[in-house]
Amino acid sequence: MRTIMLIRAGYDIEFTCEHPVPMLANLSVHASRNKDLRTAQRIFTTPDVPLYDYVDSFGNICTRLTMPAGGITISCGFVIEDPFEPDQVEPRAAQVSLDRLPDDVLLYLLASRYCETDRLTEQAWSLFGHVPQGWPLVQAIVDYVHAAIRFDYMAARPTKTAWDVFHERTGVCRDYAHLAITLCRCMNIPARYCTGYLGDMDLPAIVGDMDFSAWFEVWLDGRWYIFDARHNFPRCGRILMARGRDATDAALTTTFGLVTLTRFEIYTDEDRLG
Repeated sequence: MRTIMLIRAGYDIEFTCEHPVPMLANLSVHASRNKDLRTAQRIFTTPDVPLYDYVDSFGNICTRLTMPAGGITISCGFVIEDPFEPDQVEPRAAQVSLDRLPDDVLLYLLASRYCETDRLTEQAWSLFGHVPQGWPLVQAIVDYVHAAIRFDYMAARPTKTAWDVFHERTGVCRDYAHLAITLCRCMNIPARYCTGYLGDMDLPAIVGDMDFSAWFEVWLDGRWYIFDARHNFPRCGRILMARGRDATDAALTTTFGLVTLTRFEIYTDEDRLG
């Protein structure tokens, strides 16, 4: 019997700044999940400032605003319906030859800001050149990244790239994703970055303070499949917010001036009252 869960999710994020600072935010649920929303999704700010939304080339809902001098609090809360099924596993999914890739998928084979395929191609082929193509190859890459990287919030930094992660062997979920994406692209498998909510409702115990999560998707057999190098097992309850070539395209907030993050609270829970 199919499981349906109502998930209550949202955030309260606070910034301080000395002068007005423009901001670009990917803080809405991705347009592909709009039909699943069971309550209105609206971003609130304190103080109240004008907001302007547009949809970018990756289908992300981007919000433009300007933080006033002193700072701003950005909040949002909603309830969404989710099938709460584990990420799909298809061990026989085949790799698509380069000449058969759709034009809009080719983009995800190219190097990008945080995914330096030119620097890691030799290492990738040395590590995975003997692995059968398709799903087994992607899973081998995920297994490698999961085992090689130690999760450490203190090791996070906004400039950290796949090359850095490969050598430093520490990072957070976005770093796991960037390294796995890069290794997949080096092996001619299109891969793209994803970010959003991922609660702990499918885990046996609470794993710590809630945060946004990062994972990635690969193109096999003519469609995108989800992989998660940090957890390395199928998870339930992902709520996509943004996707792109890497965290540059899917950054939750991009500020065009000096700001300080002073509060960051995320929640993702089962809505038992829904």
